[in-house]
Formats: sequence, structure tokens, C-alpha cells
Amino acid sequence: MIHTEPTPNPESLKFLSDNIISNIGTEEFQANEIKNVNNPFVKELLSFKGVELVLLSKNFLSVKKTKDISWSELKPMVISHLNHYFENNKEPILKEELQNTKTKDYADETVKKIIEVLDTKIRPAVARDGGDIKFKSFENGVVKVELQGSCSGCPSSLMTLKQGVQNLLKHYVKEVNSVEAN
Repeated sequence: MIHTEPTPNPESLKFLSDNIISNIGTEEFQANEIKNVNNPFVKELLSFKGVELVLLSKNFLSVKKTKDISWSELKPMVISHLNHYFENNKEPILKEELQNTKTKDYADETVKKIIEVLDTKIRPAVARDGGDIKFKSFENGVVKVELQGSCSGCPSSLMTLKQGVQNLLKHYVKEVNSVEAN
């Protein structure tokens, strides 16, 4: 059964499934990069008229659409595509034998603390809104992150970044002075 939830971004919708969608973490795919996509499910979803971006996570996927198509037109197509996949497949849409996406070896203790706060305190909240946040770098007190899924291009994402993410990171990791979107 597929359920949908609105996100703070009116151009994005979150599709929740009882099935595992991704067992390799959160991955984002953009329609303008479709030539680099190897996954047939994702490739077909990105080819739907009006689909701009797709984010797959453990038990949901988010779709960001263009303004020229309505959710009443696109939503049934996405639900049908998901249902069709899980009727014919018992495994996740995104799967990988070696799960190395989360185990990057960061030597710096400050970076380890930043990533831990992002993973435990921030990522779950961002995921509720159909998005994800990825650590990119830490230099001279500045944390650079990438907002993905519903969060990319969302009008409230800058406020979320500055008031939520930056405040939390500054509280838990004293070396952090500010947070910027990459």
C-alpha cells in the first residue's frame, strides 16, 4: 500500500511504502542527469512528464515536479509505478551488496561529531519532510551540506538550514560557526 504525504515544498510529494525502497541509504536522481541513471525503475520514473527529481530512501520516495504539471495528473502515475514494481519484485529498488555509502573514513574527530549529529538529530527530521541532508565538507568553522529531495529548492529550506541545522550543530559541536548549502 502506498500512502502520500505533503512536504513543505508544494512542488514535492512524499510517497511512503510498507516495502523497503532502498537498503543503501538515501539517493537522489535528477531528470537532467537521466543519461547517467542505470536503475530501470528510477529511469522510467524520471521520464514521466513533469518529474524533475526523485529521492529514494529506506521506506519512502519523494518526487519533485515542474510547475507545468498537477499532482492530480502525476500522483496516480507514481503510485501505479511503485505498485507495479513491488507486485513483480520482492527486493528493494535500490540495493547494493557492499554497503559502503555511510562508512566513509573521516579521520577528523570534529567531522565525525558533525556527521553523527547530522545522522541522528537532523536527517530524521528532514526525512519526515521528504528530503535528505548530506555532509560535504568542514573548513574554518563552516560546515557545507547538500539538501536533497523535497528540500532542494524549497522556499523554507534556507530557514531550516540556518535556524535548525546550524543551531543544532553549533550546540553539539563547538567548532562549528556556520552552515552553508553546497
